[in-house]
Amino acid sequence: MRRERVVVLALDGVYPFELGIPSRILGAADGRYEVLTCTVDGQPVRTEADFTVTAEHGPAILATADTVVIAPVAPSHLPDELPDEVADALALIRPEARIVSICTGAFVLAAAGLLDGRRATTHWQLAGLFRRRYPHVRLDPDVLFVDDGRILTSAGAASGVDVCLHLVREDHGSHLANTVARRCVVPPFRDGGQAQYIEQPVPEQGAASTAATRAWALERLGEPLTLADLAAHARMSLRTFARRFQGEVGVSPGRWLIQQRVARARHLLETSDLTVDQIAGHVGFATGASLRQHLHAAIGVSPQAYRRTFQTAR
Repeated sequence: MRRERVVVLALDGVYPFELGIPSRILGAADGRYEVLTCTVDGQPVRTEADFTVTAEHGPAILATADTVVIAPVAPSHLPDELPDEVADALALIRPEARIVSICTGAFVLAAAGLLDGRRATTHWQLAGLFRRRYPHVRLDPDVLFVDDGRILTSAGAASGVDVCLHLVREDHGSHLANTVARRCVVPPFRDGGQAQYIEQPVPEQGAASTAATRAWALERLGEPLTLADLAAHARMSLRTFARRFQGEVGVSPGRWLIQQRVARARHLLETSDLTVDQIAGHVGFATGASLRQHLHAAIGVSPQAYRRTFQTAR
């Protein structure tokens, strides 16, 4: 089995937590990835914390990467123009290599011109600055991550975990991605289109949460669940439940149900021989046509094409 080489580029002012995400997540994927870290000159870099980090490699290792991850730096370390040494390092990346940014790493890619004309995201608090500097980028500040083919961009800290799990899922299927998530004790699936900024992620003191109802719904995805069903389980009015759900999860109950059903359908397409119509019934879509529509909207392929991809991989 060939291991994919992932090289993480650490720049001056890097956030140490995010710098470690690729190694922690991809490193838990049963040896499928080799994760290395480099700097633009092979020298230690200052972090946003009160310590420096020393990487084992200089920029030359970028030329050998299958995937390059740009770790984020503090906003105060974002220059108006890309430093020559950073531009030289990015120029070493092979044209066929996949590139991923976490949080402010998107500023680095945009400054290098790699995001021109592409859809991308970054941390919601920096959206205004990003738009002013890089008007040629189609910025979407309301999502966790954007997969634009060869280049993927993600938002703040936790979305670095989401995009790395997405890489595992796309490369090796949902079973391994879910295994990695369990090992790292993180949510196994948060759709890239989920809202970055959740107004009220923790219920106010004394307020009821929708968490128990979400767990209840996940056990009944094959049933025709309605908003009224969910609200009744939570013992809330429709309006209160919808408002509280949106505040806690960042998406509406209806959209969340679709996301969970698509995720379950992907798993069944990868791991079973059920027909598309049978899978649709198992996950709560009324027809195979409905499953096809939602799967295509989520990942841009048909169920048959998705299944062929993973059957070939196996």
